[in-house]
Amino acid sequence: MNLTISGHHLDVTPALREYVLTKLDRVTRHFDQVVDINVLLSVEKLKEKERRQKAEVTLHVKGKDIFIEQTNEDMYAAIDQLMDKLDRQVCRHKDKVQDHHHAAPKRIDAAPV
Repeated sequence: MNLTISGHHLDVTPALREYVLTKLDRVTRHFDQVVDINVLLSVEKLKEKERRQKAEVTLHVKGKDIFIEQTNEDMYAAIDQLMDKLDRQVCRHKDKVQDHHHAAPKRIDAAPV
């Protein structure tokens, strides 16, 4: 699994990096077929003060790319909400991928007695 954590108008501190890694551990525990994860943490220069911390994640799994973004006043809260959304999406994808069909029972030919 390739993991990239980068920042836009923001220095990714070791504390932020460790926080993202611990939160991503929950997602990888549910679904282990993750190929690539790109996390982008950014600060938007908006006139209004609220909702300027933004966290985005692009998760590449076999057959699908999952992109989620979340904004909040606090970066840690944005990461929490982002990981909750990502966890739900990964669980939904896992349910779709799993084969829920049962094999038809073999026919038992009634032999004349």
